[in-house]
Amino acid sequence: MDRKSVKVVVAGGFGTGKTTLVGSVSEIPPLTTEEILTQASVGVDDVTGVEGKTNTTVALDFGRITISPDVVLYLFGTPGQDRFWFMWDEIAQGAVGAIVLVDTRRLGTSFPAVDYFERRGLPFVVAVNRFYGECLYSQEEIRGALELDPSVPLLWCDARDRDSSKQVLITLVRRAMSRLPVG
Repeated sequence: MDRKSVKVVVAGGFGTGKTTLVGSVSEIPPLTTEEILTQASVGVDDVTGVEGKTNTTVALDFGRITISPDVVLYLFGTPGQDRFWFMWDEIAQGAVGAIVLVDTRRLGTSFPAVDYFERRGLPFVVAVNRFYGECLYSQEEIRGALELDPSVPLLWCDARDRDSSKQVLITLVRRAMSRLPVG
């Protein structure tokens, strides 16, 4: 059997739920590089809207999910703080697509991820994480605020829920496959 490995990036701002999404779908215990937020990050990391956050990803998250006998997805979650963006090029190298995870309480933290994947032409989907209940905004309002191209899928999700996170992955894989050359 010729098993195919497919790399997917999970990106977004600080505190959007990237580590949680990777962990919710991974069939292996996810590798995380979470560290406790310390006094050193005060004034460096903007915790507005996520004041209760105590840990943060400092390198990447890694998980795996087998979607068929011959296809395995490898999930790479990026760190969300500005100071770690230098790592995104390495993490995204070789990826077939990306999930941009959004928290509408901090929508502005999503702009850099959307811009990053648009500039590189990497297929992506936007998933609004409804960790904290209902979203106060419609999909049209979020799409407009993020200035998303109409072709970019915008989905609701709960990063804690395996089925919800799987649906986001399925949408991304379908989008990436639809952009592959025929033949």
